[in-house]
Amino acid sequence: MFGDIGDTSTMPWMTKDLIEQRYEFVTLASVPGANVAGLCRRFGLSRQCGYKWLQRFAKGGKAALVNQSRRPHHSPAQLSSDQEKPIIKLRRTHPTWGARKLLTRLGDTGHTGLPSASTVHQVLVRSDLVEPRPGGHPKPWQRFQRETPNELWQMDFKGHFALANAQRCHPLTILDDHSRYSLCLRARPGQTDRDVRPYLEQTFQRYGMPREILCDYGPPWGSSSLERWTALGVWLLRRGVSVIHGRPRHPQTQGKDERFHRTLKADVISRLDLRDLPHAQRAFDRWRSIYNTERPHQSLAMATPVTRYQLSPRPWPQKLPPILYPDDAVVRTTRSLGVLTWRNRSYGIGRAFAGLPLAIRPTATDGLHSVQFCHHLLGAINLHQPSLSKHQLQPLLPLPYSFA
Repeated sequence: MFGDIGDTSTMPWMTKDLIEQRYEFVTLASVPGANVAGLCRRFGLSRQCGYKWLQRFAKGGKAALVNQSRRPHHSPAQLSSDQEKPIIKLRRTHPTWGARKLLTRLGDTGHTGLPSASTVHQVLVRSDLVEPRPGGHPKPWQRFQRETPNELWQMDFKGHFALANAQRCHPLTILDDHSRYSLCLRARPGQTDRDVRPYLEQTFQRYGMPREILCDYGPPWGSSSLERWTALGVWLLRRGVSVIHGRPRHPQTQGKDERFHRTLKADVISRLDLRDLPHAQRAFDRWRSIYNTERPHQSLAMATPVTRYQLSPRPWPQKLPPILYPDDAVVRTTRSLGVLTWRNRSYGIGRAFAGLPLAIRPTATDGLHSVQFCHHLLGAINLHQPSLSKHQLQPLLPLPYSFA
């Protein structure tokens, strides 16, 4: 079985070049009176294969004993060069887009008679525009998605990177959970409150207010310390936006924003030599427009984010209303160190709430009172718990239930 030769460990004499073995077989089999069937057995060939090599040798000599391509002589379904040109051009414009994204975008821009995604992929392969993928099978995704736009925004900083002027760039990103619409993409020099709050306000003014914002426990929107709330978090609560945090060291909670970061890195950060923050911002602005309006999104059934997004019906409040609580609430102002005092007990609320009024309200459970800031529950006080010493602060208990 020269091409069909199987286990050669039992045939130590089969060490010659494959073509030489075939040549030896056909020369022996061509001798008048040769036992072709016996030679086939000796060389480990089927009789069908042995006669095939004899026929090829008779027509073309030794040169015909090489393996011949099985590619068909004619491929009527293969695209012409004119049909391949727009595919190749679009791929070179967007080198990270796969066959399905390219095919969807070509259809969106008026191209007709488009081939299948597999044919587009073969065009990319023939044009050396596809990099080999690592092996292994990806794990199945478990996706969740809010029902409508602006129910939940995801906010984070992408990992910082170096610019050509040796400065670091920290991209601030905000993504709508339902539509994957990129609401904010800013090149910032750091990750402080002043790197976030002005651009959050601009985003709110343009798109309206979300119901909730999901972020991690990193600064400036969260803290894994005892003081869970930061000034930025309280600023959001005051404006009617609930803040929820993903689990520490669990970036999958913000999977959509993490995936956005990966695409941003592949399309912009890894491809361009960004000189400084203004240059990075211009590149971000151009790419954000493409991401929102042109790039088909696989998790949206190849639609673009702009087709799934709508402005929030909750406008940015030009003037904040006064903080008012129900009549059954006991209102206490948080002291300068973030301490709430009630019934001779002191509770650590957090410095971010200093000077702000909090409401203490009874619940259906005897001795359990909720602590509320505006419409957001911060925790609970259990009067049946033993008091700590005079100078020790008691923490609020988590509330497992919602509050009307």
